[in-house]
Amino acid sequence: MKSLFKSALAITLLSAAAAQAQPVANGPQAPEFAGIEKWLNTEPLSMQQLRGKVVLVDFWTYTCINCVRTLPYVKSWYDKYQSQGLVVVGVHTPEYPFERSTQNVAAALKKFDIRYPVAQDNRYTTWSAYNNQFWPATYLINKKGQIVYTHFGEGNYPETEAAIRNLLAQPG
Repeated sequence: MKSLFKSALAITLLSAAAAQAQPVANGPQAPEFAGIEKWLNTEPLSMQQLRGKVVLVDFWTYTCINCVRTLPYVKSWYDKYQSQGLVVVGVHTPEYPFERSTQNVAAALKKFDIRYPVAQDNRYTTWSAYNNQFWPATYLINKKGQIVYTHFGEGNYPETEAAIRNLLAQPG
């Protein structure tokens, strides 16, 4: 019964959060990637080196069904907009102990055909720096390094893509 209550509460909180896609005019500076145990599909990245680009940070974990359902959209945006200056960084933050395994994360990247950079945040250091609370969570960062849009949960794909296009069109 306790587990059922926790599941219902989590769904309720996620549903409420999913309705909150929030564009922000001049948001806070995006935190650096910190405490990353392993980088996959890339050498280590920093927010400082990504200045001048639009960055989509996607907090996810490979067993979360909501995260898996968002992957086709994130992958599509990566494919469609990377040549225009979009950088997608998946921040894999595990919910369960077995998700901490780099081998398991690498297998998930292959299974889902994820080619963009993925940071393995096993200790929740980057998660905490963003004050994140949800899987999946999307943060859009403008060319100045500011968080200007967030979305938690599934949905709002057209709004998120419009925000990406708008940020890419802005001068650096």
